[in-house]
Amino acid sequence: MKSTVTLSDVAAGAGVSIATASRALAGKPRVSREMVDRVRAVAAELGYRVDPIARALRDGSTRLVGMIVPVISIPFYAQLIDAVEEELTRAGFELLLADSHGFVDEEVRRLRVLGDRRVDGILIVASDRTASMPSIVNVPDDIPVVTVDRATDRPIADFVGVDNELGMQLLFEHLVEQGVTSVGYAGTDDATTSGVERWQGFHRLARRHDIEIGATYRGEFSVENGTAAADHILAAGPLPDAIVAGSDQIAVGVIARLREQGHDVPRDVLVTGFDGGDLSRISWPTLTTVVQPLPSIAADAVTLLVDRIRGGSGALRRNCLAPELRVGGSTARVQGQPA
Repeated sequence: MKSTVTLSDVAAGAGVSIATASRALAGKPRVSREMVDRVRAVAAELGYRVDPIARALRDGSTRLVGMIVPVISIPFYAQLIDAVEEELTRAGFELLLADSHGFVDEEVRRLRVLGDRRVDGILIVASDRTASMPSIVNVPDDIPVVTVDRATDRPIADFVGVDNELGMQLLFEHLVEQGVTSVGYAGTDDATTSGVERWQGFHRLARRHDIEIGATYRGEFSVENGTAAADHILAAGPLPDAIVAGSDQIAVGVIARLREQGHDVPRDVLVTGFDGGDLSRISWPTLTTVVQPLPSIAADAVTLLVDRIRGGSGALRRNCLAPELRVGGSTARVQGQPA
């Protein structure tokens, strides 16, 4: 019968003390990256497995972090989850994932379940900028929360996301270079801060550049909303020079409906997205989109959360990271004219 590998065996194999081996495996501070990698490599080679129950009893920590997103199947969130999980693993934590399906009631239930599981901290993409606030506030004080991608109306937790205003600025500078003089909008309602900020940024930047605002449509973050928006814009009269979409999913829906109705993108109208995930690369034509720095968002969110878990105090922090513009085929121009 195979003997059980102990922490002492791992420490001996790595040439460190048992205390150092324990700190390295737990991702504790004051252990170098090189030391962590060495100890974990020896642990993997020996087949050592940490007993999570024993560790939780010993340390008062489950080494679990919960994460709630509105819709796991949305490509943007799938990529965000991957990036977060990678950062958590580096920090010595495991991820417990939950899907709120965009409903506040489900979000409340998921938060309660994560609290019952005694997670060390929670990352949440809020379903609603106002209705989500009570449930976040009611999370036990010893479980820190960081909101990601979507903030709440009032600062009730640390936040990490993208600078939506800057994203719209980058888009409009590009559209002006393409000679655009009129724009439509396909976005989302006021339920989320990202939806509000992109909508407000759209209006401010259109006015700043003296661009006529045509038909607009607001619903939810979905391909179906994009097709509905395209129907609305088509019914409103002549197409604008460009349609700005509040997300890549919406943009894909807009393009699909335009093509069904015999319109070519970008020859008849330019279309832009927002998010910059894999969907924007496989769309046809490829999307011109605002690219959110997902690795940096994940790293900052996990760093903030782990700091709070380890007792970090101080004022709530709000990190809005700069996006980049990636130009794709959906705004391609030839000699100043639509392609």
